[in-house]
Amino acid sequence: MFNENVKKVLTENMWDVATCSDGEPNVVPVAFKDVTEDGKLVIGDVFLETTLKNIQSNNGKVAISAYDAKSLEGYQIKGIAAYVTEGEVVDTFKAMVEKMFNGAATAKGALIITPEKIIVSTPGVDNKKVL
Repeated sequence: MFNENVKKVLTENMWDVATCSDGEPNVVPVAFKDVTEDGKLVIGDVFLETTLKNIQSNNGKVAISAYDAKSLEGYQIKGIAAYVTEGEVVDTFKAMVEKMFNGAATAKGALIITPEKIIVSTPGVDNKKVL
């Protein structure tokens, strides 16, 4: 689903993850994230309490914004998130987080996001174009 430009921006930059519940928006930056071979987006749950409550109440709807701050190339990905608390992806995030925080924090689970729409957010003629 992702072309090489989108995948590069997602792989090399931070993401902001937005959710909403009962009319109250929430957005958080995430650093523990990855793009899988089959085109899913995965996020390690370290501090995602409000995000998790929102996806439970809104049928998993999320939006992710990722952009290169130097070139301004960016994309918004809208999709559906599922939460998992075990498996290889969770084990990978647990090891990553525990190493970074020297055991003071861990990943409790992971969001697995199935993209439904990719929208260009780069300034210019393609802005708002759906890929």
